[in-house]
Amino acid sequence: MGRQKDILSIIEERLRIRNKLVRQALAECLGTLILVLFGCGSVAQIVLSKGSHGGFLTVNLAFGFAVTLGILIAGQVSGGHLNPAVTFAMCFLAREPWIKLPVYALAQTLGAFLGAGIVFGLYHDAIWDFSNSKLSVVGLNGTAGIFATYPSRHLNLVNGFFDQFIGTAALIVCVLAIVDPYNNPVPTGLEAFTVGFVVLVIGTSMGFNSGYAVNPARDFGPRLFTAIAGWGSEVFWACEHWWWVPIVAPFLGAIAGVIVYQLMIGCHDEPSPPASEQETVKLANIKHKERV
Repeated sequence: MGRQKDILSIIEERLRIRNKLVRQALAECLGTLILVLFGCGSVAQIVLSKGSHGGFLTVNLAFGFAVTLGILIAGQVSGGHLNPAVTFAMCFLAREPWIKLPVYALAQTLGAFLGAGIVFGLYHDAIWDFSNSKLSVVGLNGTAGIFATYPSRHLNLVNGFFDQFIGTAALIVCVLAIVDPYNNPVPTGLEAFTVGFVVLVIGTSMGFNSGYAVNPARDFGPRLFTAIAGWGSEVFWACEHWWWVPIVAPFLGAIAGVIVYQLMIGCHDEPSPPASEQETVKLANIKHKERV
């Protein structure tokens, strides 16, 4: 009888963990959807209006605030990673279990895919009008860049890989500093705004080369959507098969960001955690006995 209770308790615990992971995955999906909806929506406005409804700064502001809103939506449930590279960095630091990496990455990619679908539906008529009823990936009438990133003409694969590597490393360093309780702590509730500000700064300083994806899900999900929605397989082989760079480089950049932060900042002397009230009372009793 006792053994059956132990088995039932183990099953209940596993179901509880699984249900919690599902809730976290759904939160990551919705948060990333919001990120792509507002971010790619701002790009669509600029491209389809030929610059009359925004510019480079408005795109960066939209993505920065979109990240803030996505974290505010998902943060209390899942941590608001919204980026497989961030999830990978947290697993690499042993702050999250490795099981979360594939689950979160899949949920984030799905959210980005759905977000791209909403943007496509929202601007469907404008896209067809702009492209003269023919969906082009690149060129004067190219519209695939609304959803996924493509390199500028001057950029080769090596420089593009370095661009994504450095951008993601900078993002991870800043995120780790923001969530580090032993550094200059960000006031509670302002973490999401600070991370959004980091994305804004990265965009305004590193967005010229290839649009600073620094997020495999944000790039691959919408790219996959465009391949299905009518742009075809060209989205994968255009620009010297650029598609894999925003996927591979951010993970390597995440490792570099973790190593740099831990070596230069993270390995500091951490103060002892404050004693609880019970521990203080117990210590006072011991000292009183010693005096007696």
